[in-house]
Amino acid sequence: MLENENIRLRALEPEDLELLYKWENDSRWWDVGNTRQPYSRYALKQYILHSDKDIYETHQLRLMMVDVATNDVVGTVDLFDFDLHNSRIALGLFVDEAYQGKGFAKASLRLVEEYVFNFLKINQLYCHIAESNTASRKMFEQEQYETNSVLKSWVKSVNGFENIIVFQQFREKFLT
Repeated sequence: MLENENIRLRALEPEDLELLYKWENDSRWWDVGNTRQPYSRYALKQYILHSDKDIYETHQLRLMMVDVATNDVVGTVDLFDFDLHNSRIALGLFVDEAYQGKGFAKASLRLVEEYVFNFLKINQLYCHIAESNTASRKMFEQEQYETNSVLKSWVKSVNGFENIIVFQQFREKFLT
């Protein structure tokens, strides 16, 4: 279920520590991920050790994107703010700069949709994309996600406040 011809999504492994340390501590991405400080190796090691807990318990899940052809870890998928009562879950995709533009985000998105809509049976998958993130906006528009709102001046960035576009995909639309 979590693999196609291009990408495999897998659980966190101890050997992911250095890669996560590199990505999580790159301050260029802190605005996108709502991070305000660096992570220690110890904190990330603890995070990996406790990542075996069920999504229904933690309300989140991080998966590593693996290029099937090379077995390289190319990015992450984050499912978070899992709200079972309202049947929705937030999505975050990250692809390392060296692998961007190769279709890994789109391939991962399709696997995540299968997992969320067909396995978890959740009604809604949504994400918040900065208005300036044209590559992500284009991908979600191409994948026919609905844009139902703009959150004005929602996040503080280096250049001031930035609007966020809310993208949504619904189970009923995905299954048709």
